[in-house]
Amino acid sequence: MNYRNPKLLKLAKDAPCVLCGSNDGTVVACHSNQLRDGKGTGIKAKDYRICYCCHKHHVMMDSSNELSREEKINLWEDAHRRTIGWLFENGHLEVK
Repeated sequence: MNYRNPKLLKLAKDAPCVLCGSNDGTVVACHSNQLRDGKGTGIKAKDYRICYCCHKHHVMMDSSNELSREEKINLWEDAHRRTIGWLFENGHLEVK
């Protein structure tokens, strides 16, 4: 069963794009496209495997031919690390 957390997804509306800093109203929680993260046909990856990105970067990682598969994975992983950092630095995640 995939982990779902609507509150985590909703935080994207207050976040800048972690790749370009844009806060143009298009920032969403972009899910991983990797099988190891729970992605499948018609199934999104687990909600904790997200990054907050603007429309331009979301398209670049999901459906663009601009990058190779490996480059898309590397870009997504970088964005995911930045998103986790943003969540902690802005008080949305904490260790109890």
